[in-house]
Amino acid sequence: MKNTFVMAVAFSLVFLLSATVSAKTRGEYVPGEIIIKLKGEYAKKLVKTKTFRSLKIKNIMDLSFGKFAVLKTDNKKDILSVIKEFSKHPEVEYAEPNYLYRAIGKKIKTLTTDPKYGDLWGLKNNGNNEPRSDRGNSSPRGVAGADINAERAWTITKGSKQIKIAVIDTGIDYNHPDLKANMWTNEAEANGTAGVDDDGNGYIDDIHGYDVANQDGDPMDGNGHGTHCAGTIAAEHGNGIGIAGVMAQAELVGIKFLTDQGSGSTEHAIMAIDYAIAVGVDLMSNSWGGGGASQALEDAIVRANNAGIVFTAAAGNSATNNNNTPHYPSNYQVDNVISVAAHNYNNTLASFSCFGSNTVHVAAPGRNILSTTPNNQYSVFSGTSMATPHVSGVIGLYLAQFGKAKPSEIRDALIDSSVYDKSYDRKIISSGRVDAYNFLTGVVTPRPSRPDESDWVTKTVAVFESAHPYLINSVKEKTFSVPGAKYMRVIVDKYDLERSYDFVHVVNNKGAKVDSISGDGFNYKSEYAEGDSIKLIFEADSSVTLWGFIVTQIQYIK
Repeated sequence: MKNTFVMAVAFSLVFLLSATVSAKTRGEYVPGEIIIKLKGEYAKKLVKTKTFRSLKIKNIMDLSFGKFAVLKTDNKKDILSVIKEFSKHPEVEYAEPNYLYRAIGKKIKTLTTDPKYGDLWGLKNNGNNEPRSDRGNSSPRGVAGADINAERAWTITKGSKQIKIAVIDTGIDYNHPDLKANMWTNEAEANGTAGVDDDGNGYIDDIHGYDVANQDGDPMDGNGHGTHCAGTIAAEHGNGIGIAGVMAQAELVGIKFLTDQGSGSTEHAIMAIDYAIAVGVDLMSNSWGGGGASQALEDAIVRANNAGIVFTAAAGNSATNNNNTPHYPSNYQVDNVISVAAHNYNNTLASFSCFGSNTVHVAAPGRNILSTTPNNQYSVFSGTSMATPHVSGVIGLYLAQFGKAKPSEIRDALIDSSVYDKSYDRKIISSGRVDAYNFLTGVVTPRPSRPDESDWVTKTVAVFESAHPYLINSVKEKTFSVPGAKYMRVIVDKYDLERSYDFVHVVNNKGAKVDSISGDGFNYKSEYAEGDSIKLIFEADSSVTLWGFIVTQIQYIK
């Protein structure tokens, strides 16, 4: 069994109902369960049909963005055949697996004594204040100033109780002394009758949020992941204990869709998002991922975008390129989605962090991050899960200062104000790490220009390909040269490689990797290399072998 530092693996399925879906490209899903979106007002009618009677109806959901049914098939049935059958039904808009998602982060070390503000290098990096974990430090010394510039941002605002942030995760320990002052309280339910929907919003006893996983009003965290994320966003300032969040004041809504084991399904994810919309949050913080490309989940995020709600999302921990190995929900191309990579206190991307020059927007502190955990504890976690709440808190500061804005405008301002560093160049869209002060003051930071897309010239070359299928432990390389070229890149016509284990690496003329391609896809344009030559290196490990790859074209600019 392969070892990896991953809490959740990104899967690259683009789900097409009209096509055959191969088992190897599917994301992990709840065995035997599918989700269908119903057209119009047909839920009750469809339940009575013969096709439905042959399956167990697990749930009917009347959400703000449509009616859905969750069906449980006979375990002996082929779920893809069932999906194909339902996709042809005249009253079904689409059908798909009930994908699974997992918390993206790893607990490293628990601190039982009150930690100090000085341990929060993500807020203020002194170059020597990364809390140690059982995996050690990033290096003996970090890069002073490689943080979110929180202290300077706090001269403008420390947040506001008017900003409501949904932590969609494993729940929140709302009794934690560093969090309870910043928990949202539904006063109608808090002062009402137990077991009664006092405010008439369709959810009983949702005092501090809702537990979608268990269908009750208590989002208490039995895992720790959600509480850790909540503390980074808005642990109380100046209370004489614990830590400080990016925001001193906010209203945190605990929405538990991941179980205490850290996993959840599409069914519960879309219900969680719908609840967050219903209670009027300003931002949804999402430190989870996995599964395939779910249309139902994308529909839910679009609905949030239409409501003006920002959706921050962890980029993933599999150290892969999200351009060619999509990770969900961070890869959805919806205007409110902000995909977050993790950087370490050395001002480079964390070794586990996913990246993507076209798919991941910004980087934020994510390795060895100290924050709150249940039962009045504090722990060090690592992951893009820890980077995401840093960004959520920074956006919360922006909303407190300026009020509502279009999610796309917030995303673009966050990108433009990030601090450029060569270590992030062409790894993420911004080529930089988040800076809260720049973001609040509208600073647009300079960064190197990139080649214009219209300048690329395509050239057909001798075919470079693997065997089909390739063999285990395969290694193959090829160098392409164009005399006088300033930039070069390759077009991979087709690739079908064991995701995260077999790669086509793109290497510049100095021997540095500029791209690594894994998973499956077509006509992928690699990252470019400077100079008049570029090398491809194919490497396969000792287990699964798939179809392979083929390259017939390169591109260059002189």
